Amino acid sequence: QVNLVESGGGLVQPGGSLRLSCAASRSISSIYTMGWYRQPPGKERELVAAIRSGGYTNYADSVKGRFSISRDYTKNTLYLQMNSLKPEDTAIYYCSARLTPMSVDDWGQGTQVTVSS
Repeated sequence: QVNLVESGGGLVQPGGSLRLSCAASRSISSIYTMGWYRQPPGKERELVAAIRSGGYTNYADSVKGRFSISRDYTKNTLYLQMNSLKPEDTAIYYCSARLTPMSVDDWGQGTQVTVSS
């Protein structure tokens, strides 16, 4: 099990940028996969971006070219750089981690991102 704490959310104008951080309670170097999900108001939670231990990444079509997922092993932290933000990016953003392919996902508490003028 790993405890995850997100930070970096807030209010930003359309076209702006934010960087979300997810601090893990243990080393992330061997974690099978970590990811960012979001849940817009009144909608289901959806995958935004994920990264596997080998470095493979995948993104939702709606964020390709605008968002970038990365990690810092020295800080045990996962990041989500969000550029060219749109009002439809407004959501609670959650960090997740799956220690092995057979593990249950661990989740953070979420951080609110609001894109509005």
